[in-house]
Amino acid sequence: MLLALEGAEETAVALDDLSHGARWMAPASAAFELCDVRNRDAMIAILQKYDVEEVIHFVGGSTHLQDSIKRPLNAYRYNVSHTLSLLEACVVVGVKRFVFSSTAAVYGAQERSPVNEHAPIDPITPYGASMSMAEQMLSDAAEAYNIDYVILRYFNVAGADPKLRAGQIGKPTHLVRVAAQIACGARSENLQIYGSDYPTPDGTAIRDYVHVSDLADAHLSALNRLRRGGASTILNCGYGRGYSVLEVIDAVERVTGDHLPRERAPRRPGDPAQLIADSVAIRSQLDWRPRYDEIDFIVKTAIDWETKMLTSPMKVGRGGSGSGQMEKSAISAVGSGL
Repeated sequence: MLLALEGAEETAVALDDLSHGARWMAPASAAFELCDVRNRDAMIAILQKYDVEEVIHFVGGSTHLQDSIKRPLNAYRYNVSHTLSLLEACVVVGVKRFVFSSTAAVYGAQERSPVNEHAPIDPITPYGASMSMAEQMLSDAAEAYNIDYVILRYFNVAGADPKLRAGQIGKPTHLVRVAAQIACGARSENLQIYGSDYPTPDGTAIRDYVHVSDLADAHLSALNRLRRGGASTILNCGYGRGYSVLEVIDAVERVTGDHLPRERAPRRPGDPAQLIADSVAIRSQLDWRPRYDEIDFIVKTAIDWETKMLTSPMKVGRGGSGSGQMEKSAISAVGSGL
């Protein structure tokens, strides 16, 4: 996100506790504050220090469906209490605009596909439930304290910065990244295909994969909508096209020219058969035109990033502070990477 802000000549400060992120992935020119978002007083001081009027909030730390089933309280701690603390600080300092990164997991397993923003909220995992609560808190706070907001419900985020300046780090949890690591030799096991008997054309689960750079562009477009006086809204962030697990594997094999070892495994709890975004609203309400909506390109950037990390790995550690002064500021509050 910071790369996108820098590319748009926006002045921003990043805030992260670096429990899951890395300072080295942020541009050297970016102002940076090391802080736990649950420290309300520290958050207020930072927001005041930079005269922040706009916030882009990336909930982090508990973003994996399966982990949330095993450790549900972690999901509520990160996704609910972190958001609550940040919102309280925003109210104190008078933040005017708020862009929130949510998830399609709030929909659960819908009968109809693609899923639009008016579909019932029916999460089937603690992760989805906790994010639904965070959305409701933002909506209620915005109504009471005159904050304009856009909630972006991510579908499956994948890929890496095409220039390989940033990408996913930490524990791999998503299909594209795990497949990329196996393809480049960072992992030696077979790719697990969880479920082969779904009611889909090839029996494997279908997802809408959105490239991380397009996702960053969507946040900028959402912020610009609010700056122009646009009304608060909730938007799906996906392409409106799904790929099955086997189709993703095919893409990996096309990109590498090699066979990707795989094996069948039972379904996992909390995995719907398919989840595809209805993207009509985001395309009409935002000035958002995806640039990287081809599965082969998404997979290629993921593999290129994992290859780079394999050959010249960076350490994930706690970083220091940056510098810079802001007038009209945007702050990224993150817990799973910059």
